[in-house]
Amino acid sequence: MKVVSLLRSVVLLPHSILLLLALSCGHGENSGGSDGDGSSGLDARPANATCLAGPPSSPLAGGDVEVEEVFTSLASFASPVRMLQQPGDDTSWFVVEQSGIVRMFDNAPGVSTKQTFVDIRDRVLSGGERGLLGMAFHPSFATNDYVFLSYTCDSSASGCPANGASVISRFQLFNNSFALDPDTEKIILTLSQPFGNHNGGMIEFSPLDGFLYIAFGDGGSGGDPLCNGSNPNTLLGSILRIDVNVGALDDYDIPADNPYANGVLAAPETFAWGLRNPWKFSFDRATGDLWLADVGQNKWEEVDLIESGKNYGWNFMEGAHFYSNVCASPNPSLPAATEPLAEYGHNLGRSITGGYVYRGSDLPLLTGQYIYGDFQTGRIWGLDTGTYATEILIDNSGLLISSFAEGNDGEIYLLDYGSGGIYQIVDSAGGGGGGAGFFPQALLSETGCVDPFDPTQAASGMIPYDINVPFWFDGAVKSRWLSLPDGKTITVGADGDWVFPAGSVLMKEFRLNGELFETRLFARHTDGTWAGYSYEWNVGGTDANLLFVSKTKNIGGQSWTYPSRSQCLQCHTNAAGGSLGLETQQLNRDHTYPGMRIANQITTFDHIGLFTDPMMDDPDDLPVLPPTDGGGSTAEIARAYLHVNCSQCHRPGGGGLGNADLRFATEELDLGVCDEVPTQGDLGIVNARVVAPGDPARSVLLSRMLVDAADRMPPIGRSVVDTEGAALIDAWIDELTGCP
Repeated sequence: MKVVSLLRSVVLLPHSILLLLALSCGHGENSGGSDGDGSSGLDARPANATCLAGPPSSPLAGGDVEVEEVFTSLASFASPVRMLQQPGDDTSWFVVEQSGIVRMFDNAPGVSTKQTFVDIRDRVLSGGERGLLGMAFHPSFATNDYVFLSYTCDSSASGCPANGASVISRFQLFNNSFALDPDTEKIILTLSQPFGNHNGGMIEFSPLDGFLYIAFGDGGSGGDPLCNGSNPNTLLGSILRIDVNVGALDDYDIPADNPYANGVLAAPETFAWGLRNPWKFSFDRATGDLWLADVGQNKWEEVDLIESGKNYGWNFMEGAHFYSNVCASPNPSLPAATEPLAEYGHNLGRSITGGYVYRGSDLPLLTGQYIYGDFQTGRIWGLDTGTYATEILIDNSGLLISSFAEGNDGEIYLLDYGSGGIYQIVDSAGGGGGGAGFFPQALLSETGCVDPFDPTQAASGMIPYDINVPFWFDGAVKSRWLSLPDGKTITVGADGDWVFPAGSVLMKEFRLNGELFETRLFARHTDGTWAGYSYEWNVGGTDANLLFVSKTKNIGGQSWTYPSRSQCLQCHTNAAGGSLGLETQQLNRDHTYPGMRIANQITTFDHIGLFTDPMMDDPDDLPVLPPTDGGGSTAEIARAYLHVNCSQCHRPGGGGLGNADLRFATEELDLGVCDEVPTQGDLGIVNARVVAPGDPARSVLLSRMLVDAADRMPPIGRSVVDTEGAALIDAWIDELTGCP
């Protein structure tokens, strides 16, 4: 790529110079330990009576519904991807964990125990978009004990045609217990997968015809390089429809009314095609209509009403927009592309999760609406199935929505992939904006976090802090404060991450060329949830106004994006603990306090009683990011950069695609990037790898830092390339001689 070649001409510097450059540009400014006498920068903890996060205001467009965590006495689930009830039985729930286990628990609010319904981890290849992905009870389960599972198989397992192939299998209950017997597996269908993503994997029986419907993605990589989406003769990129109600010696039959049952124009199993990554679909229990959410490539996420024989356009189209003409045109006897009924751009989300048409009784205003959401942002929509009008129902759930679920009573639930929790969509007790508590106030001066007479100054209860390795924010200069409710303290986790009590607020100012143009508040409300609020300063610099949606503006000659509330939570993931940068290795450094008192922040916070358990170690013995002497290796400083800018998503449960775990403490062997084939496209790089040892030009991780388009990383909060950070990563990759 030209952009990589240009970079190489910039970064061919001696590594000693590069390290000094990295440190001088903010990667570890005044970092590490304490050069002072061990005294505190503050004599006492300031009282905080004003900057307090009360109950959250309703985050809804209409103020009618919200999400509420349920079954809270249960231990969390590990990477849950499906939840369902058995036909005609409301007494229990089943949760599919991606590793290969299905858990079962009683449908009771106070339930605290769960049982294993089946464990097939011995034959499942799990990770990224692979694993145990689907489950469906046969409509006659009460009499035949049949349960169907969809998973990607490990090649060491019997019947697995290739590592990572998709398998649809039937299982039956043990003779003497209510659990599936793994030894009763009957493989119904297998499909080799060319790449490790876009497996699809959803399966469900239609309430109208009783046939089994199966979703498979286009086979993976990025952009559909094998043109499977536009080829109806392959089972990839399609919804299949098969009859599993056949004799014991048969795998399945082709329903006679399948649109391509004769196999002339398309594979006989094909019900619909032209799909990229149909992660979730569902049937409307009132009409039998099949609703599907297809995950987009670079720009558009879409909702489709799937009908027999239709082509949904991928990869000629992404959503309702042209994508590519690289693949051969389908047979002209086949139908032209059907446009989606709804779509949204990547300014609102990045990975759609399909849901259900609401047919419950608790929320009559939602009746007939198709409820769906976004995995990355937690935003939830409702689409009117009569008019196809859409509206945002919940703007900032804060959840990594891996799956919706529908109870036998028609009520709708969600699974949070990050926390492993279960949530239900419920009436928002009184609904509407405003509500009790201080957030959100229309003006920054009204929040209690700044001096109301001079909002450019923090309130007296705010405690300033700084971090060793700043996040890249297009060159903006940042100032930071935190506040806690009086008497409340910070718990330091075993990994050094700081857990803030409910009611805490973090505040950050942004300046370019000396101009204060944005202040962000990140609040942990009294219900324990985090939420972000962005304030735009007025022209006179006298106050700042709360923004309810994302906004792009020219600041200092460059494009600046004020994030929406859901975009804040796209980076402030649950897996990273909500707050970012608030960890021992980041705050173990000197800070200049009022009166020009220079002291270590850990020592200061300990002295004024901010920690639940006093810090017993000398700051010099605590971890620091990066090395305190400024002589750390290229690898150490690069790893620190990736930890700060990338690991909030690229870690287990963080929502980042692929298998990367970029936390600083992760062993090199477990980073999941070295010589790995990229799962989200190769950006046109020949023989691309996430990180190609010794070859920055083939490394997609670096290239994504350099592009300023939909493929960029981080995906939000950046419009200017961090050339110095990219130079650091370039040098690190160049030094690698191989993988651990």
